[in-house]
Amino acid sequence: MKFRDGMWLVAEGMRVEYAEDVHEITPTENGLSLLCPTRHIRSRGDVLNLSTIKLDIEAAFDGVISVEATHWSGAVNRGPHFDLYPNGRPKVEAKVTKGHKGTTLNSGSLSATIHPDRHNFDIRFHSTDDSKQLTSLLGRSVGLAYNPAPSNPRQTGDMRDFKHYIFTQTTLSVGESVHGLGERFGPFNKVGQNVSMWNADGGTSSDQAYKNVSFWLSSRGYGVFVDTAGKAELEIGSERTTRVQTSIEGQRLKWYIIYGKTPKEVLQRYSVLTGKPGKVPSWSFGLWLSTSFTTNYDEDTVKSFLEGMKERDTQVDVFHYDCYWMKAFTWTDFVFDAERFPDPKGQIARLKSSGLVNKVCVWINPYIAQHGAVFETAAKNGYLLKRKNGDIWQWDLWHAGMALVDFTNPAAVDWYVGCLNGLFEQGVDAIKTDFGERIPTLDVEWFDKSIDPHKMHNYYAFIYNKIVYEALQKRYGPDQAVLFARSACAGTQRFPLQWGGDCESTPEAMAESVRGGLSLGLSGFAFWSVDIGGFEGYPAPWIYKRWVAFGLLCSHSRLHGSSSYRVPWTIDDDDRSDEGCSATLAKWTSLKTRLMPYLFAQAAEAIEMGVPLSLRAMCLEFPDDPTSWYLDRQFMVGDRLLAAPVFEESGEVEFYLPKGKWTSFFTNQTRDGPGWFKERHGFGSLPLYVRENTVLVLGKEGVRGASYNYAEDVEVCLYQAKEGARSEVVDRDWNVLGALTVGADGELKGSEILKGKWVKSGEGRKIEEVFMKTIEWL
Repeated sequence: MKFRDGMWLVAEGMRVEYAEDVHEITPTENGLSLLCPTRHIRSRGDVLNLSTIKLDIEAAFDGVISVEATHWSGAVNRGPHFDLYPNGRPKVEAKVTKGHKGTTLNSGSLSATIHPDRHNFDIRFHSTDDSKQLTSLLGRSVGLAYNPAPSNPRQTGDMRDFKHYIFTQTTLSVGESVHGLGERFGPFNKVGQNVSMWNADGGTSSDQAYKNVSFWLSSRGYGVFVDTAGKAELEIGSERTTRVQTSIEGQRLKWYIIYGKTPKEVLQRYSVLTGKPGKVPSWSFGLWLSTSFTTNYDEDTVKSFLEGMKERDTQVDVFHYDCYWMKAFTWTDFVFDAERFPDPKGQIARLKSSGLVNKVCVWINPYIAQHGAVFETAAKNGYLLKRKNGDIWQWDLWHAGMALVDFTNPAAVDWYVGCLNGLFEQGVDAIKTDFGERIPTLDVEWFDKSIDPHKMHNYYAFIYNKIVYEALQKRYGPDQAVLFARSACAGTQRFPLQWGGDCESTPEAMAESVRGGLSLGLSGFAFWSVDIGGFEGYPAPWIYKRWVAFGLLCSHSRLHGSSSYRVPWTIDDDDRSDEGCSATLAKWTSLKTRLMPYLFAQAAEAIEMGVPLSLRAMCLEFPDDPTSWYLDRQFMVGDRLLAAPVFEESGEVEFYLPKGKWTSFFTNQTRDGPGWFKERHGFGSLPLYVRENTVLVLGKEGVRGASYNYAEDVEVCLYQAKEGARSEVVDRDWNVLGALTVGADGELKGSEILKGKWVKSGEGRKIEEVFMKTIEWL
C-alpha cells in the first residue's frame, strides 16, 4: 500500500498523518510507552484537534523487542491471533537507562534508544554492546492514513465510509537486502518489491503465494516478524527507497525485531516466538510417487507403476493417491470411489505386503462438495461456514456447491478428525492437505463470533494443518506424523511438511521453485518439497532428469504431475541408456538413500535451530560473504553439502563457492573459494561439493528405502577434516547415538557407535591410499 505520490505529494484520495514528536515516555512493566503527537507541540494550544499515536516498545526476551503502534486503542482487537510461544516464553529481563544518547531499553543483546530531543523523532535499534546498528524509526516513519481523505475531523465520527490504515517504516541501509516472507517465487532479494501478505492459489509464476509468512530476514543481522494474522502490505524500498514500510488496515500494528549474531540465531529466536518445525518420520525422506492429478488409480495401474519402478532399481517409500481416489463431484467426502476401489483397505494392505511400497498417502482438502456423502451431515450439524443471513457459504469454484469446514466449531473439528480416523483405519499413513487459500472474508460469520473474517483468511491454513497433523500424531505417535501441505502462514512450520504447489514443466519454473524453497526456508520452515518434473505440462526428458537431481536433494522428494504421469519410462521410453530417465532416477534415489545418516542428523539440528534442512540459502552458512545474500540458483543441503541444480539442456552450470576448500562429491576434484566456477554435467551429476573439515556419514551401497539403521554398515568419509571436526549419528527414531569426532592425532573418536563396521578415512573419498580399518568392539 502506497500512501504517497513520490517524495512531495500524498497519494490521491489519502490523508496521511505522521508521528512528529515523542511527547512523553512512560515506563511500563517490560518497556516504554511513547505518546507521539502528529504535529510538533510548541504551546498548550497545539495539543487540541490532532491525532496521537501510542508507541509501545517492550522487551520480549533476549535479543527480541516488540513495537506496537496504536491510533485508537478502543478498537476491538478481534482474533484469530498467532499462537506465540508454543513451547513457553523465555524469561524477560528488561532494563531502562537514560543518558546523553537518550532513553534506552535493553532486552539482553538487543536495545532500542529513543533520541533525547523530543522534536526529533529518532528511535534506533542496535546491539546492546553498540557493535551493530540494525535499523531505525526516523522522521515520518510512524503514521496513520485515511482513504478517502476526510475534509474535516468531524467526518471520522462515522467510519463506515472510510478505511483506516496504520504503518511504520524501518530504515534500509546501503547495500542491505531483505529475504523471506514465505514461499515467494520472484526475486530472492525483496528490495524494490511490494509484497502483499495474502494467501492465494496463484501457482508459482506470479507474485501471489500459497504461503505468506509475515517474517523477513535482513542481511544486516536482524529479522522482523509482523504479528498480525490479517493482511499486511510491505513496500520494501518500493515507496521510499531507503525504507521498509509495513501497513495494515486497522488501528494497531505490532511487530518484533529479532537480533542475532548470525542469521541462524535470528531464525532460532523467531522459532521461539512462532514454534519450531515438527519432526517427521524417517520413511518420509524416501521417494514419493503419485500417478498424477487426473489419471487412473485402480489397483492394476498402481501396481504396474510400482513394479516398473522396482524393475528399474528405484525404491518407492510412499505411494500417493491424489484427488480421484474419491468420485468426481464429491471432494472431499473421505469415501473411496467404489468403482475403482471396491476394497480400499484390502488394496492398501496388498500394496504394502507386496514390498513395493512402505506407506500410503491420500489427498484431501477442507472443502466439502455439495454432492459428496458427508455434505448433508456437515450442513445439518452446523459444521460448515455460514453467511451472515444463516445460509451456508457456497460457490461453484473448484467443486460444485462446495462449502468450507468451520474449524472454529469444536464439534466440526471432532467430526473432521473422525473422518480422518476412518482413513487411518483403512491403512492411510500420511495426508496431503491441499488448498486452504481461498477463504472468504465478505458476508461470512464463523461459529466463533469473536473471529475477524479478514484475519481468518491466512490463519485458516494454520488451524487446518494443525488439526490434521495432530490427528496423525495421535494415531501414529508424535514423531510419525507427516503432511504434504500447500497453504501456510506464520507458525505452520510446526506441522511439516510443505510443498511448492503448481509449477510448470520448464527450467524457468524449476528456478522459480528454487527461489520459493529458499524464501520459505528463511521463514522458519525446515522441510519442503516440489513436484519433480513440474506439475503442469509435459516435461522434456532433459528437464525431467535435471529436475530429478534437484528434487532428490530437497528434504522430501515426490514425483507428481497434472494430466501426465511422472514415472520415468513414460518420459523417454529409454531403459537401456545410463543417461535415460529411468537410470537417472535410480541414481539420484540411491544417492539420497545413502545420504540418510547425514540428512537425518542434520534434520535434528534444523528442527532445533528453526532453519531449513535443504534449500538452505547460502547466506545462512556464509553471512559474512556479501555474494551469499544474492545466490538464488544454488543451496546448501545441511551445513556441509553445497548443491547447484542445472538449468541448461547442455549441462552447463555456473555456481559460486565461498571461501575455503571444497571437494566434488562425484569426482573428488578440489576447488578453492571464493569464486565463480563453470562446469558441464551429465544427468547423473551436478555441482555437489563437500565443505572442508567435514565428517560425512553415508549408508552402504545398495541400501533400499530411506528408513534403515543409520549406524550400521555405514561409510565415514573425511574431507580435509581437522581436529574437532564432528558428525552426530541419529537413529531413525530421533535418538542421538553419539558423535564422531576427529581427534588431535587425526583418528576418528566415538566410532564404536557404528557397530564395528567399516570406516573409510583420507582426503575426500579417494580410492588411492585410503586407510581402512575395522573398529574393534570396546
